[in-house]
Amino acid sequence: MYILEAKNIIKNYAHHRALDGVNIAVPKGSVFGLLGPNGAGKTSLIRIINQITAPDQGEVLLNGRPLQPKDVVHIGYLPEERGLYKKMKVGEQAVYLAQLKGLSHSDAVKQLKLWFEKFEIASWWDKKVEELSKGMQQKVQFIVTILHKPDLLIFDEPFSGFDPINANLLKREILELKENGATVIFSTHNMSSVEELCDEIALINKSKVVLSGSVHQIRKAHKTNIFSVTYEPTGSPLSGILPANFEVQNEKLLDERTHIAQIRIPGDFSSKMLLELLLPHADIHEFREVIPSMDDIFIQTVKTANNE
Repeated sequence: MYILEAKNIIKNYAHHRALDGVNIAVPKGSVFGLLGPNGAGKTSLIRIINQITAPDQGEVLLNGRPLQPKDVVHIGYLPEERGLYKKMKVGEQAVYLAQLKGLSHSDAVKQLKLWFEKFEIASWWDKKVEELSKGMQQKVQFIVTILHKPDLLIFDEPFSGFDPINANLLKREILELKENGATVIFSTHNMSSVEELCDEIALINKSKVVLSGSVHQIRKAHKTNIFSVTYEPTGSPLSGILPANFEVQNEKLLDERTHIAQIRIPGDFSSKMLLELLLPHADIHEFREVIPSMDDIFIQTVKTANNE
């Protein structure tokens, strides 16, 4: 079942079409990556989902029915442009924002204290926001975004400003939110985060969706039949072992005995058949399929869409 569906969304700004017939479907209980180059239309779509702006054509469905103004309580939104008031105290502002989401003062304070301890920022409760680093401010806004336990969470570049340790902390929290039943949409340029977190993605380029589906299936569909082999030869070199329609690439020595090479096999061959050819002539240390990363797929898809 889909928690959110955007159907044939069109959005124009003056003489610019930001979204051109965009369709996405976000499965309930998933982490969904909304990807694309700068200016592709991601933020325009996020603003429509959050009812900050309206589409010129198309509709957005939440749990199978048209999105309504009251649905804002079911959505948590962390924008890329942070919006904390610099002169207010951190705890005071967090409580105020939590109350705007429907929590009582006492519940807000209780839950916020727990989250501040968890994120190791309890000592900043009475500090002014302007005294916090960008990463610290990000933690506060993340907490306020999820505190009312919305069904749908939307994070726009959530790892911006975070060092690797705090980025990993945030990733763990996102996966825990998913395990507890929340659905997460996040927009990011960090493709390694996509591979770690996302179940499905939609890639928008120049206002159109150019790639969508599960991360696993997309990577599988883009595989190139290349295998990486780390080995010690016991006889002839690879070029003398493999048939002419096998392509050996990037072969080099790792030490006096150990070689590494990439081998592209014909489409009608399997990895098992390749191993059977190699084993009589080499001691295999490592054998793995080289599947393109989401970063590679992102770049290639955008180039293809742009006819580059």
